[in-house]
Amino acid sequence: MNLILLGPPGAGKGTQAQYLVEERGMIQLSTGDMLRAAKDSGTEMGRIVADVMARGDLVTDEIVIGLIREKLQGDRAGGFIFDGFPRTLTQADALEALLDEQGETLDAVIELQVDDETLIRRIVNRAEEARAAGQPVRADDNEEAVRHRLSEYHKKTAPLVGYYHAKGKLVSMDGLGEIDDVKAAIAAVLDK
Repeated sequence: MNLILLGPPGAGKGTQAQYLVEERGMIQLSTGDMLRAAKDSGTEMGRIVADVMARGDLVTDEIVIGLIREKLQGDRAGGFIFDGFPRTLTQADALEALLDEQGETLDAVIELQVDDETLIRRIVNRAEEARAAGQPVRADDNEEAVRHRLSEYHKKTAPLVGYYHAKGKLVSMDGLGEIDDVKAAIAAVLDK
């Protein structure tokens, strides 16, 4: 089973992906994690990623697809969870072509729906609680930065909702429920 977790920053994609990894043996393909791991790997792709990041440039779609291609050629376990990818229609087309090339399919796209104002409060409050507890906090977990991230999401990533709906792959659900309720809703989709 291969799926995409789609939703704005802070919607709970990473939390739900961890449950799927632990309970179903799926492999989480988080582009951020993959880029950090590649940078430190010493491989040819890793050197390319490190050079791009050292210059402060954005990593190209081709590099991200290359990293995903490497991961798809490894252990397939219980399938893949694409977390944070694709982010644009161009990336969605590239992912579809890559999956076809690998003899894989995309089984579902689960959209975690959360309204912006609730998300902003959730992220900012979580950051304030972490700071008070002396835990590390993302530098961009403040209201202004979160609003910017949400604006970018709505411009670039939200069009994927229609894209995957048209392909019959999209399942939308309330991302504001209790973590266990969202987990159960995702399990119901996967166990159909």
